[in-house]
Formats: sequence, C-alpha cells, structure tokens
Amino acid sequence: MTATPAHRVSTGERINVHEAPGRLQKELGARGIRLTKQRRVLLQVMETARRHLDAGEIFERAQKIDSNITRVTVYRTIDLLKRQGLIDELDLLHLRGDRHFYESHGPRDHIHVACLRCGKVREVESDLYEQLKKQITADTGIEITVARTEIGGQCADCRAKS
Repeated sequence: MTATPAHRVSTGERINVHEAPGRLQKELGARGIRLTKQRRVLLQVMETARRHLDAGEIFERAQKIDSNITRVTVYRTIDLLKRQGLIDELDLLHLRGDRHFYESHGPRDHIHVACLRCGKVREVESDLYEQLKKQITADTGIEITVARTEIGGQCADCRAKS
C-alpha cells in the first residue's frame, strides 16, 4: 500500500523518525525548561532512533556521544518528557519481557502492530483511526488527549513458516 498523508504504514522503522529533528528541544525551550548539554544529547538520541529504544539503549547510545551522562540523567529526562506529554512509554505487548520503550509524539497518533511470534513491530497511521477517536469522544464526552493502541498477531513471514 502506498503511503499517503491519510494512511501510512511503516516498514519496520518508527513512522515519526521522518519528522524534523530538534522538535523536542524546541518544545522544551518554548516551555522554559532548561536544555543542558546532557539533555540535548538524550533528545538527539531519542529523536533519531529508527526503532523503539528502552532506557538502557538510550543510555548506551548517549554515552557514546557524552561519557558524562548517567543513568539517573536518562531516567530523569524520560520522566520530564513524559510529564510534559512529549513522549510515550510503550510496553509493546511485553514481547521483550517487562522492558518499556520510549518514542516521541509525531503530528498524529499511530497504532503499533506486533507479530507475537517473531516480535517485529510495525506502525500504522490512518484517517480511520482519527475518526475512531472522534467517535469515542462523541460517545463518551471525554476529549482524547492520549491514545496508545497495540495490536498483536502473526506477520506474513511467520504465517508462511507455519
């Protein structure tokens, strides 16, 4: 299926990785939050990740850029970004145990679709999903500000191996 603004499906990478880098820095700066050198490094790592990273992976990548970054700085920065509503914490159907992964928000919400057999994760963005959220708001009277949807199944490669 061809990707259009109305419907995008990843080929395994994160959809939002194609968004302009520096968005998280701009958002924090606009909110008057101090951007230390270490925070800038962590934001760079998160924004340029081509796949979902857990805190340990964020730490390892950041250490390669700045060896002064500590695990405490990583967890504090993740907490700050979550409280500011700039990143999501995902468990991706616990396919990799109890690890949690982090990704920045893009301009639209998306659905994570995971193969329960091989663990491959794809992302889907669609106008239909946006319409569903509007319908839920109309039905419940609750304005949706956060939407996280994870769906599990079996990918074509794994079905072919069965």
